[in-house]
Amino acid sequence: MSTIDEDRLTVFSDYVCPFCYLGKAAMEEYLEEADDPPDVEWHVFDLRGYKRQPDGSIDHDVDDGKDDDYFAQVRENVERLKNEYDVEMTLDYSLEVDSWDAQKVSLYVEQAYDEETFEAFHERTFEALWQDGRDIGDSVVIADIADGVGVPEDEVYDAIDDDQLEAEMKQRFEEAKERGVSGIPTFAYDGHAARGAIPPHQFERLVNGAEGR
Repeated sequence: MSTIDEDRLTVFSDYVCPFCYLGKAAMEEYLEEADDPPDVEWHVFDLRGYKRQPDGSIDHDVDDGKDDDYFAQVRENVERLKNEYDVEMTLDYSLEVDSWDAQKVSLYVEQAYDEETFEAFHERTFEALWQDGRDIGDSVVIADIADGVGVPEDEVYDAIDDDQLEAEMKQRFEEAKERGVSGIPTFAYDGHAARGAIPPHQFERLVNGAEGR
């Protein structure tokens, strides 16, 4: 079982979640302004897990109640937060993108390389989707992102085909749900959590409030 460091600000997210990208921007603003900012620990989460079939593919016909009105509200909220947090991003592109392989490679990079390399890959994967509109479900795109941070292409393809990484990914998603993570982004610190693309001041309340309890 993976462990969570209670002294770190833990983030559960998926690259294809627009609110994860927006929440990341708000978190970074908080970290830049905080007197003693906590370290950040990222945890993968499968946003499309409830649609994922045994072979790993996504069943887009699953009735999840997310109709045109739902997505109109999502677009409205994303646009509002994009302006509020001063974030440049492409909207709606994520609807058909599956980040499973990108998250698997992210886990591999986190385990096999130093923190700086992982953070660079993590950042560039978010940017590839939300700024450049690239399909991060495409292994060629993932390999190109990885190559840009010094991870060889052959390691990327090996990671995508790695059954052990696959099993670990599934285990981590189950552990997150067991810990009460039911939506993303979720930010946790010292046993307390906040969900959604919360503003910078709420991160301060989450961290400082936890330390003062």
